[in-house]
Amino acid sequence: MAKSATRSTARRPRKAVSKSRRPHKASKTTKKWSARVTQTSDALDLKHDVFKQDSPKAIARSLKRSAERSHRRKSDPYRSAMSMLVFYINRAGKNLPATRRKKLEAAKGELRKAFGKAA
Repeated sequence: MAKSATRSTARRPRKAVSKSRRPHKASKTTKKWSARVTQTSDALDLKHDVFKQDSPKAIARSLKRSAERSHRRKSDPYRSAMSMLVFYINRAGKNLPATRRKKLEAAKGELRKAFGKAA
């Protein structure tokens, strides 16, 4: 007997989703992954509270020192340092006060100067 050319359009019933496959709701007490990356980056050993320093030059100097001393980074020191600074600025988002954002943006310029890169 030959098989029928048409298929049934009826759908199979869904399987019940087990508790282990349900999406996990984050509790209010869990820390953000971005804070952990900033504190324990595998690419750079950052000085504690480096982004809270008042001087953009001091921030740039510290990032440059960390990037040049690190042997675990995958790219050149300038790129690693700039990536970490931009990552911090982007993750802070709307919670970053305008004065801090201005200082961190100025630190990007200082970092370019420190590495001899054009603006």
